[in-house]
Amino acid sequence: MKRQTIIFGIAILLLVACGQTNESNLPTKQKIQQVQLESSTRDGSPSAQKNETSTFVPSFAAVETGTDSSRRFIRTADLKFKVKSVIDATYDIEEIVRDHDGFVTFTEMRSTIDNVDSRTVSADSSMEITRYTITNTLTLRVPNKLLDTTLKDIAHNIDYLDYRVIKAEDVALSILEKQLTQRRAVKSEQRLANTFNGTNKNIDPTAAAELQNQQDEAADNATIEALKLEDQIEFSTIELEIYQRQGVKRELIANSKEIEEYEPGIGSRFSDSFAFGWEIIVEFALFLSKLWVFILFGIAMYIAYKQKLFSAKK
Repeated sequence: MKRQTIIFGIAILLLVACGQTNESNLPTKQKIQQVQLESSTRDGSPSAQKNETSTFVPSFAAVETGTDSSRRFIRTADLKFKVKSVIDATYDIEEIVRDHDGFVTFTEMRSTIDNVDSRTVSADSSMEITRYTITNTLTLRVPNKLLDTTLKDIAHNIDYLDYRVIKAEDVALSILEKQLTQRRAVKSEQRLANTFNGTNKNIDPTAAAELQNQQDEAADNATIEALKLEDQIEFSTIELEIYQRQGVKRELIANSKEIEEYEPGIGSRFSDSFAFGWEIIVEFALFLSKLWVFILFGIAMYIAYKQKLFSAKK
């Protein structure tokens, strides 16, 4: 009886232990699945990263809807962003513009030196450390209908976006104004021609010709402005300013030792000093020789004084 009781108790303990083991394993599996899910969410696929990057740029202002024909928009985009490499990003952007039937009207790539430091590394060598920043400014023209697609493709180069400004300016009224100006100029020219060709002889031909030139000039200016607006509508303008992380260039250079001025030896210096002193004596003697008249007069005066003194004693 005691044996059966002991066996029954052991069986109960085994069942309780198995149940606790299963319960402890269940949260562990859930934690592992949760960690794997978070890891996959953080890493993401390359396509997901590109889609996330491209969401920085698109805007409804850059999309050609075409629903309202009475609206004529001039679309422009102004962006500044950081890239991994300015040179590689420039080549990629130029390729994107070409694939979208656009063209580059301006590009200026420059390297600006931020700081130059020199550190001595040996007796005859120094390490010159130059810190610089490469930037590029571009002006792009792309078809108006492809502006949004072009910006999405350019966005793949963005490492950090500083700002993005997209404008859509409605110029329908401006175009109408230019057209009305052209019509008025044509009508004024016709009225002026009819008046000049009529029977009215009081019109000054010079004044009439000057007025006609003014009307022609106004019509030409209106035509040119209308063509400019049509060009800006047909091709959108993109202004880009890109830069990269500050670069560091290290160059080992030779130390520039200062060259001391040559000094002669002590013997040469004594010889030069003796020669300089002798020159002084010679110059002094020559100076005295120029005063021989005064010296002779002084000697004569001295002799006369001595004779006069001798005569007085006698």
